[in-house]
Amino acid sequence: MKLRWSRTLTLLPALALALGAATVPAAAADPSPATTPAGGAAQHPTRTAAGSGWNNYSCKPSAAHPRPVVLVHGTLGNSIDNWLGLAPYLVARGYCVFSLDYGQLPGVPFFHGLGPVDASAQQLAAYVDRVLAATGTEKVDLVGHSQGGMMSRVYLKFHGGADKVNTLVGLAPDNHGTDLNGLTRLLDHFPGAKDYIDKLTPGLADQIAGSDILNRLNEGGDTLPGVHYTVIATKYDEVVTPYRSAFLDGPDVRNVVVQDLCGLDLSEHVAIGLVDRVAFHETANALDPAHATRTTCLPG
Repeated sequence: MKLRWSRTLTLLPALALALGAATVPAAAADPSPATTPAGGAAQHPTRTAAGSGWNNYSCKPSAAHPRPVVLVHGTLGNSIDNWLGLAPYLVARGYCVFSLDYGQLPGVPFFHGLGPVDASAQQLAAYVDRVLAATGTEKVDLVGHSQGGMMSRVYLKFHGGADKVNTLVGLAPDNHGTDLNGLTRLLDHFPGAKDYIDKLTPGLADQIAGSDILNRLNEGGDTLPGVHYTVIATKYDEVVTPYRSAFLDGPDVRNVVVQDLCGLDLSEHVAIGLVDRVAFHETANALDPAHATRTTCLPG
């Protein structure tokens, strides 16, 4: 028994890191609840400085960009670190941009997205309602990285989001789960490992291909009427494998591989959400398709 648990505990960190490697957390980021807007400078000085220009609840969308954009981080990410590249990029282009923390576990700061995916989707639902009330708009656009792209679809399908979302952009989302290049299949060789992950980090278990939540999510089709979908993937993804499991099938879907737009792009799972300007440009195109411009290796 001791040997079995030794193997299990050896496997769990690898699974956690592989499924969740979304960002490198900043020590000063504040783990505020998902439905709470960023506080003032006296309460959260680092968050306010880091998020300058976004999470501004007095922002009113313009005629050019009439919908607020809600950014949904990945596993082990948070509302600031995951978006240090994309949030300022969108703010500079005139968008009202917001980001939330979700899937928090008690006693685990900074590293979020570990709670059950369905519960996280309910947190997103509450947050979107808060943003809609603050901005006076009827719909938002969502941009989700990794789990954030898939979990947003749970919100759309099961928690009323389809009527409140115009566009969903997924950056390396695990829409059909992941096998981690076969690593998840090793769980069967470690008695108790699946139960251990389900109990301690259900958000990880929910992302394994074939999980109950993924089966329910994709049953009957990948998309919902009225929502525009864009998936931006990288063939170098080492977390969502195979990388094409990110893609959606249905009407009003655009599936993109960044290397098809720029053969020099070497971004993997983390970089596509954090620093990849090709992915950022494609995101901007998806949010404003009427003014989309060609994406190259040197996008604007």
